[in-house]
Formats: sequence, structure tokens, C-alpha cells
Amino acid sequence: MTAAAPGPRTNMGQPVPRYDAAAKVTGRATYASDMPLDNPAYAFLVTSAIAKGRIDRFELDDAKRVRGVIEIVTHENAPKLKESKLYSNGGYAGTTIQPLKSAEIAHDGQIIAVVVAESYEAAREAANRVKVSYSAATPSATFDSPGTTTAAAKGQNSQFKEDPKVGDFAKAFDAAEVKLTASYETPTQHHNPLELFTTSCTWMGDNLVIYEGSQYVHGLKNGVAEQLGIDADNVRVVNPYVGGGFGSRGSMTPRTAIIAAMARRLNRPIKLVPTRDQGFTITTHRAETRHKIKLGASRDGRLAALRHEGAEVSSRADAYCVGGTKTTTRLYACPNVDSLVSIVRADRNTPGFMRSPPEVPYLFALESALDELAVELNMDPVELRRINDATRDPIDGKPYTSRSLMACFDEAAKAFGWSQRSPQPKSMSDGDWLIGYGCAATCYPTLVGPSAARVRLQRDGRTRVEIAGHEIGTGAYTVIAQTAAERLGVPLEKVAVFMGDSDLPPAPVAGGSNSTASTCSAVMMVCDQIRQRLFKALMPSDSLADKAKETVGISPAPSTQAAKGDRSLDIEKAFDALGVGVVEEYGEWKPEGAPLDSFRAMHSGQVRLIGGHQMKDQIAYAFGAEFVEVRVNRFTHEIRCPRLVGAYAAGRIMNPRTARSQLMGGLIWGMSSALLEATEIDERNARYVNDNLADYLVPVNADVPGVEVILLSEENDRINPVGVKGLGELGNVGTNAAICNAVYHATGQRIRRLPVRLEDIEL
Repeated sequence: MTAAAPGPRTNMGQPVPRYDAAAKVTGRATYASDMPLDNPAYAFLVTSAIAKGRIDRFELDDAKRVRGVIEIVTHENAPKLKESKLYSNGGYAGTTIQPLKSAEIAHDGQIIAVVVAESYEAAREAANRVKVSYSAATPSATFDSPGTTTAAAKGQNSQFKEDPKVGDFAKAFDAAEVKLTASYETPTQHHNPLELFTTSCTWMGDNLVIYEGSQYVHGLKNGVAEQLGIDADNVRVVNPYVGGGFGSRGSMTPRTAIIAAMARRLNRPIKLVPTRDQGFTITTHRAETRHKIKLGASRDGRLAALRHEGAEVSSRADAYCVGGTKTTTRLYACPNVDSLVSIVRADRNTPGFMRSPPEVPYLFALESALDELAVELNMDPVELRRINDATRDPIDGKPYTSRSLMACFDEAAKAFGWSQRSPQPKSMSDGDWLIGYGCAATCYPTLVGPSAARVRLQRDGRTRVEIAGHEIGTGAYTVIAQTAAERLGVPLEKVAVFMGDSDLPPAPVAGGSNSTASTCSAVMMVCDQIRQRLFKALMPSDSLADKAKETVGISPAPSTQAAKGDRSLDIEKAFDALGVGVVEEYGEWKPEGAPLDSFRAMHSGQVRLIGGHQMKDQIAYAFGAEFVEVRVNRFTHEIRCPRLVGAYAAGRIMNPRTARSQLMGGLIWGMSSALLEATEIDERNARYVNDNLADYLVPVNADVPGVEVILLSEENDRINPVGVKGLGELGNVGTNAAICNAVYHATGQRIRRLPVRLEDIEL
């Protein structure tokens, strides 16, 4: 068998079908709830009915009378766990609020008891019979609630290290010919992945196996070991498929170590499948935010001053924030910039990562303000962005590795028909429907982290790739298989990929759109190590071996390697020369500029992502432009969005088919965040009201009749070996602003608070 040499890299891989498509549509794909356990017990959670106060007593007799009840665990008899730091402060936990630790209540829906029974039904019945007496205090729910505290984020959260600024904003704003000041708000939102937040734990002697949907199996493994006070080598996390994550499964949950400790105490496997409404409080969410934007510009549209103040709601216990000003202050050329991010503490559960955590709320404010400025200037919104396009980061002066923002605007505008737009508000209609066109920029930092991989190549070309990456529905199996097939020159159907198991070589968290860049870089490196061994076997002389190193080494960019000549390889002859039937290599890869402790951190489940504006001599972002059509009924005020068009440039696209699916889903989610999604809060009791999929609104097919995704050609060899910028979190950024900009164009009414509902429209 002859392995074809990897050809010159293009910016588009092959649009092959998903590696796991058949498994998913036939039910062979196994999720956490599907994992078979030997004689399991079943757990059901009891959660707090108040948001602040303490538990006075439990009445458990009625619950214990339910046939099949094994144990009811409260703070009075719960296993003791060790503390764990917050994920964003260098720890593993999504919250430091530890359930069953004391009688104190920190938020509504906090876990206060766990019922374990012989069946799920018995556990649920008993949990519903648990009676709790509380001493309740008045909670602080959100912005403007009495009792909240506000402080600058800098100094509270170790991941938020700067309030970007440059020049003299105050002086430049005062002198600006055109000034704009506007405030914006975004609501609490919840992830609601289809897969519920299942945890199953089983002990085999001193070894614990956890079956749980996770976006970071090595982080979960190490975090639970820390809480239980055991060696991390004795913990294994298994989840080959994740039924949606969107950030909700990126950090250790407050439930996992509890279930593990109870399983150890009972010496029996325990399965927990929380309800949909419990998922609103036992996991994280997107925090509500407020923004104040000040823009100063000259009459020709050039920005002279920009200030972005953002505020985010977090819990009393944890200073979590996303701090999106690190992006908004760098998106456009402006010589005078100021910013400030604050954290508001309330009696709520701790927020966490939700798809495009900083960019979705913060770019809503900036891109809405840019549209308002365009109106003030009587200028086309696209041209305003063109005038302020930047080739360098305005804060630090570093050049972008590549920036195709205006190319995206041009392609999307052409496909959308932007030139047919009549700029005057309320000037376009179709019968009873007012028509509005809107646009906005989207961007997301290019991040990458250390990763390891093991690859085995057999004489007949069959290949096995092992990496503890995560298939959260984005196509990770597919692009990893494509990378191995391309680098080894074997047929794709001969590549088997194994992921989602902490016993495999570690990979970074599946978040920050880093997974493809990180895992594929590691797999590429290890495959090249295999090719090098095989070349050496065929060319044993020093000169030929040196030639082989030069030809298949990983240091040069692949396009450079291709120019150096033929790299075809006769695998069977190479195996004959080696005298073996299998070649296996293991390797650990880290990006240039990664911290010295990256490999140690990788094995201990700690995140070391780099990129975006944090690079030493350059800045790396993926970019896009999104255009929407909105229709507003002049009598009923119904809002419809019949068309969404997005054009994106994100370095090399490994698989256009899976990339298009991700971006299409992102556009739809962006529309949803503008018109539908909001977690309603009872401010008197700091409780979530619509904690179900009947009342928490998400789009259906009828809401999105037309979605078009355009992938632009872009090559960038300076960001990582595969040239990938990442796009999983690119598609839903800016869409909410584009929708509101279109609503203004249709109605003449500027709405600055999300979501936009028909009762907000005044005609």
C-alpha cells in the first residue's frame, strides 16, 4: 500500500459526512445516561425553595416510608468534601457554593438533599415528600435590587486582568464633532442542552468511574479527585458523546463529588438524572449585563473616542465575569479608548460560560451603538465600519495575523441584497408588514491550548487515534479523523478515533473555539512522527534521514513542506524494513508562547489557552459579517425574521460541511437571543420563573425560513500548525445587534434591551 503524501494545504478541507452520523441516527452513540451499571441505585435531588436564609429542620419520615428508599442525605449526614477553587480563578469548580455543607442557603434551587432509592420513581416520590422548614431572608435578585454590592471586576477575578484603555478618552470625547451616549441590557439566559445533566458513579475498589457529559474530562477528573481527597489517577471520566454543552459542562459541577461520595459510602453505583427545571440552578448560565457606550467621531465617520462600561451579575460567593471589553475596545481603529467592567453581587447561583461568553452581550452593545452612530452621521452602517477598519490592535498596536472583516461584509452584503435597502426608517413595506434590514460585525479570538495524542498505524493502513477530546456535537470526531487520514495518506474509512475518556491522552477544554486547532495540531504532529519513522526505515543513510526530517518535519508550514518535493511513502515497504506490523507514537504539543507549565497543567486538568489579544507580537481573531431581514406587523406588532445571511473568515476550514452546520446553528441562536430567549426572574424571591422548555422560548423551524452561510477563503499559517482560527462560537455573535438594527430600520424605534418582544414595539 502506498500512502499519498499530504498535498499543499488549502484553506478548505473536504466536506465529508460526519464520522459519527450513522451512530447517532441509529442510536448506537452512547451518552452518560445510556451507560450500563451493575445494580445501580437512583438519586433524585431536593432543591431549595428559597433564595436566601437557612434550613431550620427537615421532616423525612413520610419520605422514608416510600418503598425502595435507601438513604436520604442532607447537610446533617452528608459526606464531607474538600474545597475547590472557582474555574476562572485557577480551580475546577463552576461554583464554590458547595451543597450539603451547611444549613445556609445561597440561592434558589440549591441542592439541599439527595434521595437514593432502588428505582428512579421511588427516589422521585420520596423527594417530593421531603418537607423543609426555613428561616427566609429577603434576597437581592438582580440589578437595582436592594442589598446588591458592586465593585470593579479587576482585582476580584484572576482571569480579568485589564480594563483596556489608550490615549485620552475624556478630552477626545469632549472635542468630538459627533457624540453618542447609549445604554443597553441583555438578560439571563440558560443553556438547556438536550442531554440532561446526568451523573453516574461507580467504584471498583479504590477506583472511581464517572459517566457524565463533560466538555473537559481531565478537568472533571482532577476536580472530583481534589474534592474527594484521592489521587487523580484513581478517577476516570467517560463520555464519548455529549448531548450539547455550550459551556454548561465546561467546569466541575456541584453535584458530581456528592454522588461519587455517596456511591462509595453505599458501595453501590448511583445514577442521577436531574430534571429540566433543576438544570436551571444546579449548573451555570449566562449572566444578565448592562452597558453604557460613549462614541465620539468626526463628521466623516472616523472614531475619535470610545468608552465601554459593562456590568454583570454574579453570586455572593463568586466573582465570575466575562469582561467582553477586551474585544470591543480592539475591534475598530480608535486612538482614544477607555473601559470599565464591574461585578454586581446578588443572591443567585454563579453564572458561567455560555457560547461566546463575552462577545454575545458586549458586541450587542457596541454593534448597536455603531448603527446609532451611522444614523447620526447619515452614513451607511457598512461604510462606517469600513472607515474604522483596523489592521492593528488599537490598544497595544500589535498587527492582526489576518483580518477579513470587510471582505466578509462585502460578500454578505452582496448575497443579502443590501444595496436594495432604502436607508430611511419605515420606508420599506410589504402589505401590513414593515421591512427592516440590519447588519453587524462578528468576531471571536483565536485560542489554542496544549494537547496530546496517540496514533497507531498498521501495515494495512488501519489507523487508531486516541485523544481525550470531546464530541459536543460540532464534529470533532470527523475533523480529527480527516487530519490523521490526510497526514498519513490513508483512506478516511480506515481511521478510528477514540475520544471522551480521561484515560486517553489529555486535550484542552472544549470551549473558546479552540478544540479543532488544539487537537488537530497534536494529531498532525504525532502523524508526522510516524511518517518520519517510516521514512527513516526506507532511507537509513544519514543524508537520506536528514532529507526525511526536512520533508516530513512539523516545523515548517505544510505549504512550505509541499514545495520541497515528493513525500509519497510506500507503507508496506517501510513496515518490511522496520520488521513490525504496527507503528505507534505518542506526542505532546503546545503552541508557541504557551506557559512553561503547560504540559503539567494539561495533565492536571488546568486550562492554558493562549491567543486572541494575549499573543506576544500579534493579535488573532476570526471575523464575520451578519445581515438580517426583519418584518414587523404594523397592527399586531409581531416580529418575524425571514432571512439570516452570514459570511465568515476563520482561517482554514477543516470540513466545510460541519463548519456550515455550526455557523448556521449560531446564526439561529443569535436570532433567538435577540427575539426569544430570556430567563424570567421573580425579583421578589430571586427565583427563575420559566425554568422549562415550554416557557423558555427557543426557535423552531418556522422561525427561521432562510439561513445562508458563506465561508470565505483565508489562509493564516502564523496561528497554529493547521491554520485554524476556530468558528464554533463565531456565528451567534453580533446577530442580536443586527436584529435590533433591523427593527429600528423597520419601525424607527430603537430598542436597547433584549429580548425584543411585540409589546416593546410602539407604532
